[in-house]
Amino acid sequence: MDIRLIWLAVGTFAIGVESFAISSLLPQIADSTGVSLTQAGYLVIAFSLANAFGSPILAALTGTADRRRILATTALIFSAGAIWAACSYGYADLMAARVLMAFAAGLYTATAQATGVAISSVDHRARAISVIVGGTSMAVAFGAPLGALVAGFASWRGSYFMVAGFGVIAALSIWIMLPSGLRGAQLGIRQRVAAIALPGVRGALVTTLLNLAGAFTVIIYLAVITTEAIGLPRELIPAVLLAFGIGAAIGNAAGGQLADRVGARRTVVGATSMNVLLLAAMSVVPHLPHGIVPVAFFVLVVIWGATGWAFPPAQASHLLSLSPGNAPLVLSLNASALYLGIAAGSLIGGLVLQYGTPSDLGWIGALLPALSLLGMGFNATRRPARAALAGMG
Repeated sequence: MDIRLIWLAVGTFAIGVESFAISSLLPQIADSTGVSLTQAGYLVIAFSLANAFGSPILAALTGTADRRRILATTALIFSAGAIWAACSYGYADLMAARVLMAFAAGLYTATAQATGVAISSVDHRARAISVIVGGTSMAVAFGAPLGALVAGFASWRGSYFMVAGFGVIAALSIWIMLPSGLRGAQLGIRQRVAAIALPGVRGALVTTLLNLAGAFTVIIYLAVITTEAIGLPRELIPAVLLAFGIGAAIGNAAGGQLADRVGARRTVVGATSMNVLLLAAMSVVPHLPHGIVPVAFFVLVVIWGATGWAFPPAQASHLLSLSPGNAPLVLSLNASALYLGIAAGSLIGGLVLQYGTPSDLGWIGALLPALSLLGMGFNATRRPARAALAGMG
């Protein structure tokens, strides 16, 4: 494995700590800023939308720039946004800080993945992506629980100062360890958007969006599920996040390996199918006999973390197989679809809490990846038909 991939993953770790720790910080943020839990969830939606739409624009503007410079600069801007968030005076101030962080995070992630693909051989692309995404998995496994622990002692503001420190470490590591002179091609917005029309790409992007929307209907409000649906004390939220993160770390590594060995599409279908079942199980566990609910919940969270995080590297590999010559384009679009899914899931989850109960989050979230399975099945049946028609022609 190219050791440079590790240093790219350091940045995704810093970004992931903030992105996933916020699921445990939302109740504190809502109390501190005087807004409802649903309104606090809009902070996630704003971050995701800014990331989704800002990433391709910023990537187009910086396409030929030195990638080491771009990666280090965006990590520092992300850190500055985290300090702004920690020192924010109210809800609007915090919202603006998170939007700045989203722009930096989107450009960093797109550049890091494109750089990882560029320095890896064709048969190791999925593993390269899994290493970079693995920084996020490590953030889920260890950073998010750490953020929750810090918030318990120093409030949610202390967690943001911690995130800023990780961002600075990432910037310094990248500047020292990555060589200069790595540059991408100049690709405009029109070229990037046109990649949606490439065969199979549109359907794959919809699959990404629906899977992430289903998962984040639950992930963003996992703290609420833990305390209100499962009935565990707030002090155990870091333990729940750790359980999810350990599963995510295992799943991320397995997803990249399986995509290279048995095929990316098979891995995507398998991970999506498990996602449907395990999300639905989130709504079943609270209704089990009281004595086994906590154990069943922790086991479910670990397994769900593993299957859910097997999806991203496999899906990225699948998109690369659809258009190997357009790796930066399809990866950028996939990142946008991913964050649109996070925004959609956050919005749906907030509406569920407003009009339903935390126990409803799981089965409603399961409907979204189920739709993506139906779409993949429909496309699979159409493909032989199109091939037959082409043969007759």
